[in-house]
Amino acid sequence: MSQAARARTWGRGAGHGRRGAGGAALAAGAAALAALLAGCASGHPGAPGTASARPGSSAAAPARPPAPPLPAETSTPDPALPPPLVSMDIAHAVAGGGRAVALTIDDGPDPTWTPQVLAVLRHNGVKAVFCMIGPQAAAHPGLVQAVVADGHRLCDHTVHHDEAMDHRARAYQKSEILTAAGQITHASGGVAPQYYRAPGGAFTPYSRQTAAAHGLRPLGWNVDTKDWERPGAAAILATAEDELGNGPTVLFHDGGGDRHQTVQALGQLLPWLRAHGYRFGFPVR
Repeated sequence: MSQAARARTWGRGAGHGRRGAGGAALAAGAAALAALLAGCASGHPGAPGTASARPGSSAAAPARPPAPPLPAETSTPDPALPPPLVSMDIAHAVAGGGRAVALTIDDGPDPTWTPQVLAVLRHNGVKAVFCMIGPQAAAHPGLVQAVVADGHRLCDHTVHHDEAMDHRARAYQKSEILTAAGQITHASGGVAPQYYRAPGGAFTPYSRQTAAAHGLRPLGWNVDTKDWERPGAAAILATAEDELGNGPTVLFHDGGGDRHQTVQALGQLLPWLRAHGYRFGFPVR
């Protein structure tokens, strides 16, 4: 498997038509890769402490060991390209570390689901990163401004959500990133996104450096809740809780389809996390 393919397996996060890999599979591969990758630099954090039991369970689930970094998640900047203004390594950690969770919300804004997600976050006093599709932001500037007004951060999730971006020409990758960044910034009233998340985790060293050269930290995830599959709120909740041992950055969606299950799951997960000693923060920059 190529470095790019391994990176997508770990960092992948999209909505419809997604090629996601579950946290359990990642953890299973961690032991086999540990010796090989022990010396690699990492944007991946440790686990946020021992995973607590879900409501109604009799014992706490043991935390999985953190997965080792993947080679394609880090690299030395190409001196022929504009230098990064922020790290070009894929971020997974939460600023400040400790027992913390970073919520990331993809594929919006959506006029039906984004307001409902915002209401749940507001009710629980939680901030998140909204990874927005450029044309969606341009079509719904009021929603982008509502996200900013509530104290959340913005993330560039490209123009076309093309999960094959890592196989496209550099000019295409650059246009997808910078055009969406401009659309989001304009829709927000001048607040620029702080992160870049590749569709389907299809990062390349070039796209990461291009984003970082414009102040956008590449953003991965540790916990894929699989809410995009719409398996039911209980299943989304269980996945989120079970996979916290993989690391602190959790992936949800407010766009790309019916997200009422996501709204329901968030309404249960956020108080559960607080009750079990977690705090909330933004990903590292």
